Amino acid sequence: MQTDATTTAVLDSVGLTEDRIAVRAPLTGGTFNTVSRVTLTDGSERVVKIPPPATPGTLMGYERDLLVNEATFYTCADGAAPVPRVLHSELDPAAPTGPYVIMSACPGQPWNELAAGSLSAAEGRRLRSDLGRIVARLHTVTTPAGFGYPSLAVGPLAPSWRQAFTAMTDAVLADADTYRARLPRPTAGIRALLAAASPVLDDVTRSALVHFDLWQGNLLVDGGPGARTIGGIVDGERMFWGDPVADFVSLALFGNMAQDEDFLAGYADGSGRPVAFDASVRLRLALYRCYLYLIMLVETVPRRASREDREWAWTHVTPQLESALADVESALRTGA
Repeated sequence: MQTDATTTAVLDSVGLTEDRIAVRAPLTGGTFNTVSRVTLTDGSERVVKIPPPATPGTLMGYERDLLVNEATFYTCADGAAPVPRVLHSELDPAAPTGPYVIMSACPGQPWNELAAGSLSAAEGRRLRSDLGRIVARLHTVTTPAGFGYPSLAVGPLAPSWRQAFTAMTDAVLADADTYRARLPRPTAGIRALLAAASPVLDDVTRSALVHFDLWQGNLLVDGGPGARTIGGIVDGERMFWGDPVADFVSLALFGNMAQDEDFLAGYADGSGRPVAFDASVRLRLALYRCYLYLIMLVETVPRRASREDREWAWTHVTPQLESALADVESALRTGA
């Protein structure tokens, strides 16, 4: 993690000197960047995000220049969803301050931090429906540049989603080998299985804006009981240009998106058509589940996770990865 002095240097570089700052406090909950909320003397707020040093042995391949992804997400999502506005950024690691993003602060608190019992079942359903509409709008944003990570961390943007996703999965499996991560199957077998299923990715011909980390901790809820709204979508650093279906994995983390009737109703309303969980969508979802769960298992090594966290990941994430791999095998076996 960066020191407090680094944050001070970043703020000074954009004219936010100590005499303009009323309160500065760290934001917790993340495991990668140093994030601070800064309240200025005029009452306005800023959020400062600074990545850790790119020290060998501490990053996964796709994590290089993550702030490029984050700045891209907020810029492209502006107008489609409640997201922070990028106010200042430096994305060059060689800059005197190092890379950083300073953004506006969205209202609300993380959904997963709401007090137990404060959200009624009815309001929870309404918020899921609202979220569905927002995500549908996000998925209307596209780019002609290609598919993949804007940071180019695992290679240039590709002309096809199959090429981009293959590069993404190859990178995480290479990390697994490099870090000798504990996985339920050898990486060679996983790589071969994903490659065998990759032709289904050619069904995706439009590169949509995909957040890929839409769990409740990254969804801010604003307002009091009975009048809550989605105040913001944050932490866009893991975004990529790809298949919008991929967002359903984190939206239903360890669950089944096909059963989230409220979200899907909102999504259909926002997109103008219902989601059809046909054979292609189901197989693609299984591939994206494999990708996310591989990341969750492999990252415990470069993160130097505690023994308790490693055991949690092995106990909870490994069965999900096994299930996703089995779903890919079943689809290939039956052709459905």
